[in-house]
Amino acid sequence: MACSRTCSRILGLSLGTTALFAAGANTVLLFPDWDVTCLWRGLIGKHAMLGAGLWGGGLMVLMAATLISLMGWRRGCFSKSGPCRSMLAALLSSGLALLGALICFITSGVALKDGPFCMFDISSFNQTQAWKYGYPFKGLHSRNYLYDHSLWNSVCLEPSKAVVWHVSFFFALLCTSLLQILLVVIHFFNAFLGLFCSLCEKP
Repeated sequence: MACSRTCSRILGLSLGTTALFAAGANTVLLFPDWDVTCLWRGLIGKHAMLGAGLWGGGLMVLMAATLISLMGWRRGCFSKSGPCRSMLAALLSSGLALLGALICFITSGVALKDGPFCMFDISSFNQTQAWKYGYPFKGLHSRNYLYDHSLWNSVCLEPSKAVVWHVSFFFALLCTSLLQILLVVIHFFNAFLGLFCSLCEKP
């Protein structure tokens, strides 16, 4: 049982750290190439504005991490909680963290698939020189921008490093949310093991 509580402390701290990292990564996505004017002008992509890393992989996971840490340290309402109450709290925290991590994971995956929101040249479509803001890689089926790095500096005109910024931080969010899902699964099995051990202990 003591081993299970120690594991909960480590998992709570780990999940809390990943939640702060996810929130930070999503915040940085709101300022592409450190340009604050993009946010003021409303020129931020829908995936970054959705803020899945802030409230999903960030706030929801952080709340679950706090709950898990309280269980591990036996603080607050968990100071004298029984095995059934602890298991219920473990299921609640696992569900909350899993939901937040999945939202962040799916949003990041879709964002990487659609590509960055940037200004690009549409002269190839109407034969006149014109620029517009949008998702230039979304309808590009012949070439995958994630693998074709020659497109990274030639398609998006503004912000200057839109593709690198988009790919770097959404990939970081994708990996972070995947790690969060793994930690939640470990927490669930740890809670189940703690319940089993507590029921098997002699009075």
